[in-house]
Amino acid sequence: MALRNHSTITEFILLGLSVDSHIQVLLFVLFLGIYLLTIMRNLLMLLVIRVDSQLHTPMYFFLSHLSFVDFCFSTAIVPRLLENLLSQRKTISVEACLAQVFFLFDFGGTEVCLLSAMAYDRYAAICYPLVYGQVMNNQLYMQLVWGSWSLGFLDALINIPLIINLDFCEAKTIHHYSCELPSLFPLSCSDVSINLTVLVCSTLLHGFGTFFLIFISYVHIVSTILSISSTASRSKAFSTCSSHLTAVSFFYGSTFLRHLMPTSGSRLELIFSIQYGVVTPLVNPFIYSLKNKEVKNALRRTLGKFLQSTGSKL
Repeated sequence: MALRNHSTITEFILLGLSVDSHIQVLLFVLFLGIYLLTIMRNLLMLLVIRVDSQLHTPMYFFLSHLSFVDFCFSTAIVPRLLENLLSQRKTISVEACLAQVFFLFDFGGTEVCLLSAMAYDRYAAICYPLVYGQVMNNQLYMQLVWGSWSLGFLDALINIPLIINLDFCEAKTIHHYSCELPSLFPLSCSDVSINLTVLVCSTLLHGFGTFFLIFISYVHIVSTILSISSTASRSKAFSTCSSHLTAVSFFYGSTFLRHLMPTSGSRLELIFSIQYGVVTPLVNPFIYSLKNKEVKNALRRTLGKFLQSTGSKL
Protein backbone atom coordinates (compact mmCIF):
# COMPACT_ATOMS: atom_id res chain seq x y z
CA MET A 1 0.00 0.00 0.00
CA ALA A 2 1.32 3.43 -0.84
CA LEU A 3 2.80 5.55 1.89
CA ARG A 4 0.45 8.46 1.28
CA ASN A 5 -2.55 6.29 2.14
CA HIS A 6 -1.20 5.83 5.66
CA SER A 7 -0.01 9.36 6.44
CA THR A 8 -2.08 12.44 7.12
CA ILE A 9 0.95 14.67 6.56
CA THR A 10 3.47 14.76 3.72
CA GLU A 11 6.44 16.40 5.40
CA PHE A 12 8.20 16.92 8.71
CA ILE A 13 9.92 20.00 10.12
CA LEU A 14 13.54 19.53 11.21
CA LEU A 15 14.36 22.14 13.85
CA GLY A 16 18.09 21.65 13.28
CA LEU A 17 20.85 22.93 15.52
CA SER A 18 20.03 26.63 15.86
CA VAL A 19 17.39 29.21 14.94
CA ASP A 20 19.90 32.08 14.84
CA SER A 21 20.74 32.88 11.19
CA HIS A 22 24.29 34.03 11.99
CA ILE A 23 25.05 30.85 13.92
CA GLN A 24 23.53 28.83 11.09
CA VAL A 25 26.03 30.33 8.64
CA LEU A 26 28.94 29.51 10.95
CA LEU A 27 27.63 25.97 11.43
CA PHE A 28 27.26 25.57 7.66
CA VAL A 29 30.91 26.49 7.11
CA LEU A 30 31.99 24.20 9.96
CA PHE A 31 30.04 21.15 8.81
CA LEU A 32 30.88 21.71 5.14
CA GLY A 33 34.57 21.64 6.09
CA ILE A 34 34.04 18.52 8.20
CA TYR A 35 32.19 16.78 5.36
CA LEU A 36 34.84 17.60 2.76
CA LEU A 37 37.60 16.38 5.08
CA THR A 38 35.60 13.22 5.80
CA ILE A 39 35.23 12.46 2.09
CA MET A 40 38.89 13.15 1.32
CA ARG A 41 40.29 11.18 4.27
CA ASN A 42 38.12 8.11 3.75
CA LEU A 43 38.63 8.05 -0.01
CA LEU A 44 42.37 8.47 0.53
CA MET A 45 42.36 5.55 2.95
CA LEU A 46 40.49 3.45 0.37
CA LEU A 47 42.97 4.45 -2.33
CA VAL A 48 46.06 3.70 -0.23
CA ILE A 49 44.78 0.27 0.83
CA ARG A 50 43.84 -0.49 -2.75
CA VAL A 51 47.13 0.45 -4.43
CA ASP A 52 49.64 -0.63 -1.74
CA SER A 53 50.17 -4.39 -1.88
CA GLN A 54 51.65 -4.47 1.64
CA LEU A 55 48.21 -3.55 3.01
CA HIS A 56 46.43 -6.43 1.29
CA THR A 57 45.75 -8.22 4.57
CA PRO A 58 42.50 -9.06 6.41
CA MET A 59 42.87 -6.14 8.86
CA TYR A 60 43.17 -3.57 6.08
CA PHE A 61 40.43 -5.24 4.06
CA PHE A 62 38.15 -4.63 7.05
CA LEU A 63 39.50 -1.09 7.36
CA SER A 64 38.78 -0.32 3.69
CA HIS A 65 35.16 -1.33 4.18
CA LEU A 66 34.99 0.68 7.40
CA SER A 67 36.21 3.74 5.48
CA PHE A 68 33.57 3.19 2.81
CA VAL A 69 30.83 2.78 5.44
CA ASP A 70 31.98 5.99 7.16
CA PHE A 71 31.84 7.79 3.82
CA CYS A 72 28.29 6.53 3.23
CA PHE A 73 27.18 7.18 6.81
CA SER A 74 28.37 10.78 6.70
CA THR A 75 26.78 11.28 3.27
CA ALA A 76 23.43 10.07 4.62
CA ILE A 77 23.50 12.79 7.30
CA VAL A 78 25.60 15.86 6.50
CA PRO A 79 24.22 17.01 3.09
CA ARG A 80 20.71 17.17 4.56
CA LEU A 81 22.10 19.03 7.59
CA LEU A 82 23.83 21.54 5.31
CA GLU A 83 20.65 22.07 3.30
CA ASN A 84 18.69 22.58 6.51
CA LEU A 85 21.13 25.21 7.75
CA LEU A 86 20.72 27.33 4.61
CA SER A 87 17.05 26.76 3.91
CA GLN A 88 14.25 29.01 5.13
CA ARG A 89 11.83 26.07 5.14
CA LYS A 90 13.27 23.42 7.44
CA THR A 91 11.15 20.65 5.96
CA ILE A 92 11.77 17.12 4.75
CA SER A 93 9.26 14.91 3.00
CA VAL A 94 8.02 11.81 4.81
CA GLU A 95 9.54 9.62 2.07
CA ALA A 96 12.95 11.35 2.30
CA CYS A 97 12.85 11.12 6.10
CA LEU A 98 12.15 7.38 6.06
CA ALA A 99 14.86 6.88 3.43
CA GLN A 100 17.34 8.64 5.71
CA VAL A 101 16.28 6.45 8.65
CA PHE A 102 16.76 3.36 6.45
CA PHE A 103 20.30 4.32 5.44
CA LEU A 104 21.27 5.27 8.99
CA PHE A 105 20.14 1.83 10.15
CA ASP A 106 21.88 0.13 7.24
CA PHE A 107 25.26 1.89 7.51
CA GLY A 108 25.22 2.08 11.31
CA GLY A 109 24.41 -1.63 11.58
CA THR A 110 27.14 -2.48 9.10
CA GLU A 111 29.67 -0.39 11.03
CA VAL A 112 29.09 -2.15 14.36
CA CYS A 113 29.40 -5.54 12.64
CA LEU A 114 32.65 -4.50 10.97
CA LEU A 115 34.05 -3.26 14.29
CA SER A 116 33.14 -6.64 15.79
CA ALA A 117 34.82 -8.49 12.90
CA MET A 118 37.94 -6.34 13.33
CA ALA A 119 38.03 -7.23 17.04
CA TYR A 120 37.95 -10.92 16.12
CA ASP A 121 40.77 -10.32 13.63
CA ARG A 122 42.90 -8.76 16.41
CA TYR A 123 42.00 -11.68 18.69
CA ALA A 124 43.18 -14.18 16.07
CA ALA A 125 46.37 -12.21 15.35
CA ILE A 126 47.42 -11.81 19.01
CA CYS A 127 46.13 -15.01 20.60
CA TYR A 128 47.02 -17.36 17.71
CA PRO A 129 49.87 -15.64 15.81
CA LEU A 130 51.41 -18.87 14.48
CA VAL A 131 48.19 -20.02 12.80
CA TYR A 132 46.70 -16.57 12.09
CA GLY A 133 46.76 -17.15 8.33
CA GLN A 134 44.79 -20.36 8.74
CA VAL A 135 42.30 -18.91 11.23
CA MET A 136 41.70 -15.67 9.30
CA ASN A 137 41.73 -17.15 5.81
CA ASN A 138 40.41 -15.46 2.67
CA GLN A 139 37.07 -17.22 2.82
CA LEU A 140 36.42 -16.27 6.46
CA TYR A 141 37.23 -12.58 6.25
CA MET A 142 35.20 -12.23 3.05
CA GLN A 143 32.26 -13.88 4.82
CA LEU A 144 32.67 -11.58 7.82
CA VAL A 145 32.64 -8.45 5.64
CA TRP A 146 29.70 -9.40 3.45
CA GLY A 147 27.90 -10.77 6.51
CA SER A 148 28.33 -7.33 8.11
CA TRP A 149 26.75 -5.62 5.12
CA SER A 150 23.93 -8.17 5.04
CA LEU A 151 23.13 -7.81 8.76
CA GLY A 152 23.10 -4.02 8.50
CA PHE A 153 20.67 -4.20 5.59
CA LEU A 154 18.54 -6.78 7.41
CA ASP A 155 18.34 -4.57 10.51
CA ALA A 156 17.01 -1.71 8.38
CA LEU A 157 14.67 -4.04 6.51
CA ILE A 158 13.12 -5.25 9.76
CA ASN A 159 12.49 -1.82 11.31
CA ILE A 160 11.61 0.50 8.43
CA PRO A 161 8.59 -1.31 6.83
CA LEU A 162 6.86 -1.24 10.23
CA ILE A 163 7.05 2.53 10.49
CA ILE A 164 5.72 2.97 6.94
CA ASN A 165 2.39 1.65 8.21
CA LEU A 166 2.11 4.32 10.92
CA ASP A 167 -0.18 7.36 10.69
CA PHE A 168 1.60 10.65 11.31
CA CYS A 169 -0.57 13.41 12.72
CA GLU A 170 -0.44 17.18 13.04
CA ALA A 171 2.50 17.22 15.46
CA LYS A 172 5.17 17.01 12.77
CA THR A 173 8.14 18.82 14.31
CA ILE A 174 11.32 16.77 14.81
CA HIS A 175 13.61 18.26 17.46
CA HIS A 176 16.70 17.15 15.62
CA TYR A 177 18.87 17.89 12.56
CA SER A 178 18.17 14.49 10.94
CA CYS A 179 15.56 11.76 10.91
CA GLU A 180 16.24 9.10 13.51
CA LEU A 181 13.74 6.37 14.28
CA PRO A 182 13.17 7.18 17.99
CA SER A 183 12.35 10.79 17.01
CA LEU A 184 9.48 9.64 14.76
CA PHE A 185 7.53 7.63 17.32
CA PRO A 186 6.18 10.67 19.25
CA LEU A 187 4.86 12.08 15.95
CA SER A 188 2.62 9.10 15.26
CA CYS A 189 -1.01 8.83 16.34
CA SER A 190 -0.87 5.06 15.77
CA ASP A 191 0.08 2.42 18.29
CA VAL A 192 3.89 2.18 18.21
CA SER A 193 4.27 -0.62 20.78
CA ILE A 194 5.20 -3.19 18.10
CA ASN A 195 7.70 -0.76 16.57
CA LEU A 196 9.29 -0.11 19.95
CA THR A 197 9.48 -3.83 20.71
CA VAL A 198 11.14 -4.61 17.38
CA LEU A 199 13.54 -1.67 17.78
CA VAL A 200 14.55 -2.75 21.29
CA CYS A 201 15.01 -6.38 20.24
CA SER A 202 17.06 -5.49 17.15
CA THR A 203 19.16 -3.05 19.19
CA LEU A 204 19.84 -5.67 21.87
CA LEU A 205 20.72 -8.34 19.32
CA HIS A 206 22.64 -6.14 16.91
CA GLY A 207 24.14 -3.38 19.03
CA PHE A 208 24.75 -5.10 22.36
CA GLY A 209 25.40 -8.43 20.61
CA THR A 210 28.30 -7.05 18.58
CA PHE A 211 29.56 -5.11 21.60
CA PHE A 212 29.56 -8.32 23.65
CA LEU A 213 31.64 -10.06 20.93
CA ILE A 214 34.12 -7.17 20.98
CA PHE A 215 34.28 -7.31 24.78
CA ILE A 216 34.92 -11.07 24.82
CA SER A 217 37.60 -10.70 22.12
CA TYR A 218 39.44 -8.07 24.15
CA VAL A 219 39.18 -10.08 27.38
CA HIS A 220 41.16 -12.83 25.63
CA ILE A 221 43.48 -10.30 23.98
CA VAL A 222 44.33 -8.55 27.26
CA SER A 223 44.80 -11.89 29.00
CA THR A 224 47.21 -13.03 26.29
CA ILE A 225 49.15 -9.75 26.26
CA LEU A 226 49.57 -9.74 30.05
CA SER A 227 51.03 -13.24 29.86
CA ILE A 228 53.83 -12.00 27.56
CA SER A 229 57.06 -11.62 29.54
CA SER A 230 58.74 -9.04 27.28
CA THR A 231 57.72 -5.43 27.93
CA ALA A 232 58.54 -4.46 24.34
CA SER A 233 56.39 -7.27 22.96
CA ARG A 234 53.49 -6.31 25.25
CA SER A 235 53.72 -2.70 24.12
CA LYS A 236 53.77 -3.72 20.46
CA ALA A 237 50.75 -5.99 20.94
CA PHE A 238 48.78 -3.25 22.70
CA SER A 239 49.66 -0.76 19.95
CA THR A 240 48.10 -3.00 17.29
CA CYS A 241 44.77 -2.75 19.14
CA SER A 242 44.83 0.92 20.21
CA SER A 243 43.39 2.30 16.96
CA HIS A 244 40.52 -0.17 16.94
CA LEU A 245 39.74 0.42 20.62
CA THR A 246 39.65 4.17 20.03
CA ALA A 247 37.27 3.77 17.07
CA VAL A 248 35.02 1.44 19.11
CA SER A 249 34.95 3.87 22.04
CA PHE A 250 34.00 6.81 19.80
CA PHE A 251 31.19 5.04 17.97
CA TYR A 252 29.70 2.77 20.62
CA GLY A 253 30.03 5.29 23.43
CA SER A 254 28.15 8.09 21.70
CA THR A 255 25.61 5.74 20.06
CA PHE A 256 24.64 4.04 23.32
CA LEU A 257 24.45 7.33 25.21
CA ARG A 258 22.27 8.85 22.47
CA HIS A 259 19.80 5.98 22.23
CA LEU A 260 19.59 5.30 25.96
CA MET A 261 18.47 8.91 26.48
CA PRO A 262 14.78 9.83 26.17
CA THR A 263 14.05 11.60 22.89
CA SER A 264 13.73 15.27 23.80
CA GLY A 265 15.87 17.24 21.36
CA SER A 266 18.20 18.32 24.17
CA ARG A 267 21.63 19.75 23.44
CA LEU A 268 23.32 16.70 24.94
CA GLU A 269 21.30 14.40 22.68
CA LEU A 270 22.31 16.43 19.62
CA ILE A 271 25.97 16.40 20.69
CA PHE A 272 26.01 12.60 20.96
CA SER A 273 24.31 12.30 17.56
CA ILE A 274 26.89 14.60 15.98
CA GLN A 275 29.70 12.60 17.55
CA TYR A 276 28.71 9.22 16.08
CA GLY A 277 27.17 10.53 12.85
CA VAL A 278 29.55 13.34 11.88
CA VAL A 279 32.70 13.29 14.00
CA THR A 280 33.41 9.54 14.02
CA PRO A 281 33.52 9.20 10.19
CA LEU A 282 35.90 12.17 10.18
CA VAL A 283 38.32 10.92 12.83
CA ASN A 284 38.44 7.17 12.01
CA PRO A 285 40.92 7.57 9.09
CA PHE A 286 42.97 9.94 11.26
CA ILE A 287 43.01 7.44 14.14
CA TYR A 288 44.18 4.57 11.95
CA SER A 289 46.78 6.62 10.06
CA LEU A 290 48.15 8.40 13.14
CA LYS A 291 48.62 5.28 15.28
CA ASN A 292 49.62 2.85 12.53
CA LYS A 293 53.12 2.91 11.07
CA GLU A 294 52.13 0.64 8.18
CA VAL A 295 49.41 3.07 7.05
CA LYS A 296 51.73 6.07 7.42
CA ASN A 297 54.45 4.34 5.40
CA ALA A 298 51.89 3.34 2.77
CA LEU A 299 50.70 6.94 2.56
CA ARG A 300 54.28 8.08 1.96
CA ARG A 301 54.83 5.42 -0.70
CA THR A 302 51.58 6.27 -2.46
CA LEU A 303 52.36 10.00 -2.36
CA GLY A 304 55.89 9.30 -3.62
CA LYS A 305 54.58 7.24 -6.54
CA PHE A 306 52.09 9.97 -7.38
CA LEU A 307 54.73 12.72 -7.31
CA GLN A 308 57.11 10.54 -9.33
CA SER A 309 54.52 9.80 -12.00
CA THR A 310 53.50 13.47 -12.13
CA GLY A 311 57.13 14.56 -12.45
CA SER A 312 57.82 12.07 -15.27
CA LYS A 313 54.82 13.36 -17.22
CA LEU A 314 56.04 16.94 -16.87
